[in-house]
Amino acid sequence: MSHSLEGRSVAAVISDIATPAINVTRHKPQPIQSGDSKESKDLGDVLAPFSIHKESQVGDAVLSTEDTGFLKEEVQEIDQTTSHAHQVIISLLAGAMAGAVAKTSIAPLDRTKINFQATNQRFSARHALSFVLICYKKEGLISLWRGNSATMARIVPYAAIQFTAHEQFKRVLRVDEPNRETPSSLRFLAGSLAGVTSQFLTYPLDMARARMAVTHKDTYSSLKQVFVKIWKNEGPFTLYRGLTPTLLGVIPYAGTSFCIYGTLKEHHKAYSNRDKPNPLERMMFGAVAGLVGQSSSYPLDIVRRRMQTANVTGNGNSYKTIMGTLSKVYREEGLYHGLYKGLSMNWIKGPIAVGISFSTFDTLKLFLEQMITSR
Repeated sequence: MSHSLEGRSVAAVISDIATPAINVTRHKPQPIQSGDSKESKDLGDVLAPFSIHKESQVGDAVLSTEDTGFLKEEVQEIDQTTSHAHQVIISLLAGAMAGAVAKTSIAPLDRTKINFQATNQRFSARHALSFVLICYKKEGLISLWRGNSATMARIVPYAAIQFTAHEQFKRVLRVDEPNRETPSSLRFLAGSLAGVTSQFLTYPLDMARARMAVTHKDTYSSLKQVFVKIWKNEGPFTLYRGLTPTLLGVIPYAGTSFCIYGTLKEHHKAYSNRDKPNPLERMMFGAVAGLVGQSSSYPLDIVRRRMQTANVTGNGNSYKTIMGTLSKVYREEGLYHGLYKGLSMNWIKGPIAVGISFSTFDTLKLFLEQMITSR
């Protein structure tokens, strides 16, 4: 009887090990017809390890439930990382396109505004129109887009970085998360941080654009020549002249713009029972955001332009500091005709540019997300 039981137990063990079962099994000791309780206990001990573990087989490998759990967690982490990388790429592409479309559409107005900002000429709608006509007659229609190559070289990385940074700061600050009310202060902070990040990383390109906008084409024939001449004649630090007022100005501008745009979208969702506004509604929300944002920081924009172009407008020693520039402009030109010179034009071009930019970014971002999801 003993040899019979031993043979049976060995056969049972070999059978359990060799069987390629995928399902979960739980083995129970079979009742033994003999009265030998010791051998029954031995048989239970042999089969016990196989009766208390759940197993799953992937291919030819047998994994425990705990190992399968670890694999699932790793797969989820990989999926999350891949999804996050896709979101970053989508934001970069959509942001770059949004900036390019917006700035190209208002380039003639932008050049006109910069020309008056950088000098002490009195601004009016008649003088602005006269400047446009003179440029057209002397240098042709394309001259109204002079400096747009520098604008594109700056705005494409600037907008790409700004929108991408904004999406990341929103994620970190938990802005607009589902089932969670977002305070306006967090929206403002996310926008401000995004603006500071993008402005700091692309500032030399902004300097080059301003120089090309206020000079004749013989002075700087290309974007490369702007950098070469500034580096040789004025030193590399000149490329960052005016950075401080720029950063101080972008905080209220970007913060207010992104905050108002996000808040208007949130109110639209609550009152219209639609998850997302259409492109025209986005453009309107962006226009309001741009109008308020640019008005809030306009005097610092004047300071930035004066400091950027001082060496090519004959005012190299006049505009060296923020307070010195503010006081000089106010003393010589006043508040409305000095620190807020060209604001009325900004109320035209600003809402157009910001509206197009926000609308293009959101629309293109949704399109790219749907395209990736459908693959």
